[in-house]
Amino acid sequence: MTNSELKSFLDEKVFQYNTLDFIESDPVQIPHLFTLKEDIEIAGFLSATIAWGNRKMIIKNAHKMMDLLGNSPYDFVMSHNEGDLERLESFVHRTFNGLDFTSFIRSLQHIYKSHNGLESVFSKHQESNSMQKSISEFKKVFFEITHQNRTQKHISDPMNNSAAKRINMYLRWMCRQDNKGVDLGIWKSISPSKLSCPLDVHSGNVARKLGLLTRKQNDGKALAELDSKLRKLDPNDPVKYDFALFGLGVFEGF
Repeated sequence: MTNSELKSFLDEKVFQYNTLDFIESDPVQIPHLFTLKEDIEIAGFLSATIAWGNRKMIIKNAHKMMDLLGNSPYDFVMSHNEGDLERLESFVHRTFNGLDFTSFIRSLQHIYKSHNGLESVFSKHQESNSMQKSISEFKKVFFEITHQNRTQKHISDPMNNSAAKRINMYLRWMCRQDNKGVDLGIWKSISPSKLSCPLDVHSGNVARKLGLLTRKQNDGKALAELDSKLRKLDPNDPVKYDFALFGLGVFEGF
């Protein structure tokens, strides 16, 4: 396939999968439940954090998270007391448990009280064509208060060669200006041109079959390789191809 043929093929798949129907089977539906900016970004962050494993279970547990927060995540984060946190202790999604959940709530409160919110933290340390340094710096801020050591594993660090799939997906939700209504695009301080594809088993395998990726591991180096190829296909909105790679892998078994 030539570059122009590949671009045409992938653009067609983006058109096919970047539709409102996509929301029904994806955890992006959770932030769509809310209208307040802070509710959207907190709901999205927590849902993206547990977005690994069975998709139906991810969505079920993300809904459970919102229920435990009284379906008002920002209000809960800002005004909870220690007694309120006790009801979170029963939560579990794979290795993310109630201790992690309460630790996340405390860190989120710190970010909104001391750092002007999630968008403000992520928008710092941007590079010309990457958000990976910003993600690494975000992790430092997130864990600068007292926390459970075990909880650190639930936020990846690209500076340690992680592909940081879940946070890159979260940034796609928050920053990508999507005229189809899937990605929410509520953060205007980060250009979609700097976003990276959420690289996982499905998108990685499809990317290799299409010649977009040669590296065998789905790590930070692979993400940089994929980024360079996708930015050539669309410099302004490279992460739109996540819909194509994901759709081809999950829905078509490509």
